[in-house]
Amino acid sequence: MKILFSPSESKNENCTDKPFDKDSFIFKELFDYRMQALNSFFDYIKNTSIEDLKEFFGIKDEKEIKKFIQNLYNQPTKKAVELYNGVSYEYLDFNTLDKKAKDYIYKNTLIFSNLFGVVRADNLLPFYKFKQGAKLPSLSLEKFYKQHFSKALDEFLQDETIIDLRAGYYDKFYIPNKQFTTYKFIKNGKIVSHFAKAYRGMLLRILAQNDIQDNNTLLSKLPLNLKLKEIKYINLKEEILLEIID
Repeated sequence: MKILFSPSESKNENCTDKPFDKDSFIFKELFDYRMQALNSFFDYIKNTSIEDLKEFFGIKDEKEIKKFIQNLYNQPTKKAVELYNGVSYEYLDFNTLDKKAKDYIYKNTLIFSNLFGVVRADNLLPFYKFKQGAKLPSLSLEKFYKQHFSKALDEFLQDETIIDLRAGYYDKFYIPNKQFTTYKFIKNGKIVSHFAKAYRGMLLRILAQNDIQDNNTLLSKLPLNLKLKEIKYINLKEEILLEIID
């Protein structure tokens, strides 16, 4: 079982682990590509005006921007699943899980960072800022990572059951080349967008707490406010629609 998961723009500043190196990441053989992406990022922020950086980072406060133009190569780090703290991570509530559940997430969850590419949940990342959809003039990061990491991901996932809990945006980084399962959430007949992040976090927590290895088991463990509505098959994708019950 492997779970694909989104990052979040919100992050924990309290990083205390050593700076990252080649051994900090899954797919060590592709480390140079990560550094190529990171170098393009640094080249841009070093040569861009504060006004343009405000738009790039989505930040109005100039003092706040200065936190995000540090040299990331020598900054302290944190495990990716503990670095991110947006809505889906709030509902995952990683720190309250027991050791077995945490180890399940470390081993089985792949997070698709906008800046660093795909990382495992226990890989080390520094505190950074990269707004989803932000563009570097010299490099399309989603296309770059899709080009250079898809083969390694295909090989890594070839014998695994895949549950894709990412937002649809991250299809730009990678789409599995074998059968995989996605989840959508419906309320009052409409697809839920923003709050879907919370339910993705809930599902990851359920997977970890129950050491789940197949999708049918996950469906049997749904919380009371989620009900199976429909299952669709679109090429290799099994799309499960869950209805949110008030």
